[in-house]
Amino acid sequence: MPNRLNILLLLVMTSVVAMSQVRHVTTVNPLSPNHSPYDAIEVYEYDYVDVQPQFPGGEHGLINFINRTREYPYHAYKNRIQGRVLCSFIVGVDGKVSNIRIIRGAQDESLNREALRVISEMPKWKAGKVGGQAVAVRCVLPIAFRL
Repeated sequence: MPNRLNILLLLVMTSVVAMSQVRHVTTVNPLSPNHSPYDAIEVYEYDYVDVQPQFPGGEHGLINFINRTREYPYHAYKNRIQGRVLCSFIVGVDGKVSNIRIIRGAQDESLNREALRVISEMPKWKAGKVGGQAVAVRCVLPIAFRL
């Protein structure tokens, strides 16, 4: 008959292994005003997938895309308003970007609108993967406006 210490040790080791395999998964709110094909599926967090989604051309391509696409709003430029807009979005299993949200906006609303526009114009990404399967992944991206 195994002693209690061995059983306790086995339970602790099993718990540690199980905890190391936990993935941070959420579901997209089906009542959101921005309905998309991803409303009823699980969405993985960027840091908890085996292979992260990738913009065409990688990080360098993403920076180039933002710099080419971003247009400084006239009012903000004229009044020398700067800021950073922190956005989140989901890269779906097909690579399409959806469910774009502002996590932390700039003081000027025109900068927030421009950041949303830039992300909405992104081309398809290479989808993230878990266990070799493509999955929807939530990404967070800052869009900076500097003069």
